[in-house]
Amino acid sequence: MTMRHSKNRRGRLALAPVLLAALAASASAWADAAPGATACTGCHGPAALGSAIPSLDGHAADDIVAQMQAFRSGERKATVMDRIARGFTEEETRAIAEWLAKPEAARHAQP
Repeated sequence: MTMRHSKNRRGRLALAPVLLAALAASASAWADAAPGATACTGCHGPAALGSAIPSLDGHAADDIVAQMQAFRSGERKATVMDRIARGFTEEETRAIAEWLAKPEAARHAQP
């Protein structure tokens, strides 16, 4: 049991440089994202498919802007999105929507 635990620990330590490299690559790939945009993908990314939180993949920028405006004005009720939407100006909302409307491969392309 102790030996098995020791092997698992060494295995995890060996993966640390790989994980750090992946994080660094991911950060540079999203360097052109509008401020706040990458946070959206945490809840609304492809993994959101099938959950109560809708994925934004495939949505047009104009649709995303319209929904953010509806949250901001209170026209569309929400528990969290209304507060998040109020934190962005129209210009910031447009920049986020334009970035989110790109195909996922384009969002991850190197600049």
